[in-house]
Amino acid sequence: MDRDRDVDAPAPGRALIARARSVVAAPEWPAVAAAVLAMIAMVEVTARGDRLGTNPSITLLLTLCVTTPVAFAWTRPVAAAAAVTAGTLLTHSTRNLPTIAGAIALVVLFYLVGRRASRRASFAVVVPFVAYAVAPWVGIGLSGRTLAGWLLGLAAAALGTGIAVRRRVESAASDASRQAIADTLLEHAARGERARIARELHDVVAHHISMISVQAEAARLTTPGMPPEGARRLATIADTARTALTEMRRLLGVLRDDAGTPTPRVPQPGLKQLTELTDEARASTGASTRLIVHGRLKPLDPGIELTAYRIVQEALTNARRHAAGAAVDVEIEYAEAAVRIRVRDNGPGPGPGTAANGTGHGLLGMRERVGMVGGTLTVGPAPIGGFLIEAVLPVPAAAP
Repeated sequence: MDRDRDVDAPAPGRALIARARSVVAAPEWPAVAAAVLAMIAMVEVTARGDRLGTNPSITLLLTLCVTTPVAFAWTRPVAAAAAVTAGTLLTHSTRNLPTIAGAIALVVLFYLVGRRASRRASFAVVVPFVAYAVAPWVGIGLSGRTLAGWLLGLAAAALGTGIAVRRRVESAASDASRQAIADTLLEHAARGERARIARELHDVVAHHISMISVQAEAARLTTPGMPPEGARRLATIADTARTALTEMRRLLGVLRDDAGTPTPRVPQPGLKQLTELTDEARASTGASTRLIVHGRLKPLDPGIELTAYRIVQEALTNARRHAAGAAVDVEIEYAEAAVRIRVRDNGPGPGPGTAANGTGHGLLGMRERVGMVGGTLTVGPAPIGGFLIEAVLPVPAAAP
């Protein structure tokens, strides 16, 4: 238990960073920082003394001009950075050495300009340092020009760091926004696909329920000598089936309203219609499209047949979209307890929207359909090139 507590506890470095962020986030920190830097600068100037013979009052005034603008770091970072720039260059031009506190103020404000201001403002505040570093009148000999170069490098480094941090934050926010939009689109696509599947399966299930009602009524009316209790139970079965059918039709109406598009009332397709489907694909693309059937044909549950047909239909659509002109083989294998479907093209392989992990909208619909009947779906590059979609749909042993 102690070991878990040690793992969960924040590291000292992280705690220090979190504490620093909370202090910086406080609204009063710029004023406090400006006051502290001003006091440090004044102590530094006093301790250093007037080495170059300049007026001490002017030196202290320039020191305050360099440090006090930090108080406006949050509200007006560009104006504060411009004030610090002017104070720093005036300090250097009057043959005074910049203070350490002034250098800290310069770094903080230029970082904030790069972090928060526009690109034009960011480059504008560093231009005076560039001009001063290359000006012919700068400094007293080599040491003065070296100091001007150091000031330019310090300002440019702080500004560049702020710009880099801003771009990283903007990039992370943009990636998060794109990911949220992609997740929303996938969620809507999944909901729409489930609604379409439910609409299509309505006719399949409705057929079975209708048969229950018809058979119950036929048994009640055609069985001679049936006891009254048996006739009553059969009538109850028929009424219950009709009620269930009515509720299903009401649910179908809701799904149609959600989708916003009418659903034509035609018989749902099955494996018998695959020949027509492959003929249409061949005629529309002009490429070779073959239908290959293995095993002994047997009637399947209408839901299984509808799922198999839709998988082949979507796979052929994907082949037309992402591998135009490629030959496609559609294989249907009837096994003991399953139907295997393989659709392979000889195109370039997975492309945009047809990722190997199955995140495209068409592949998402296939996964919904296969999962609904308890099957498995595998998509990805084919062993000898191209793209392969393989589905295994289980067939119950009791199926006729």
